[in-house]
Amino acid sequence: MNTNYYSNPTYPNISTSGLQQTATGGLASMPSLATNNSSNNNLATMQATNNMLDIEQSYIENILRLNKGKLATFYMSFPDSVEWRDKTFTGIIEAAGRDHIIVSDPKTGRWYLLLMIYLNYVDFDEKINYSPEYYPNN
Repeated sequence: MNTNYYSNPTYPNISTSGLQQTATGGLASMPSLATNNSSNNNLATMQATNNMLDIEQSYIENILRLNKGKLATFYMSFPDSVEWRDKTFTGIIEAAGRDHIIVSDPKTGRWYLLLMIYLNYVDFDEKINYSPEYYPNN
């Protein structure tokens, strides 16, 4: 546990009015957080037109979504656990999100919420549906 938690953080050179104090003791206005950065927008447009974003969409959760309803075995490692260093879960892929997988085990009727951070790999008994151009609907 982090014992260095500050409930009320303080920031150097910031007065209570939200203005930055200068070296001479005067006040300077804070820079605006809402900036119009057209160079980032141009970069995203250029990548989209060059189909570079298609490659970036090949995330594990998208691959798992394409294989929803299939039986799979999930190999997980829990490095901080003494009891479950490595563990496997077998079941039907019900859903997958950015950081989690929901699996139902048809043999036991149990449902599992597995965290992606602990996932090593997934084993399928049938061909995997895969598309690097997959874009989620939501």
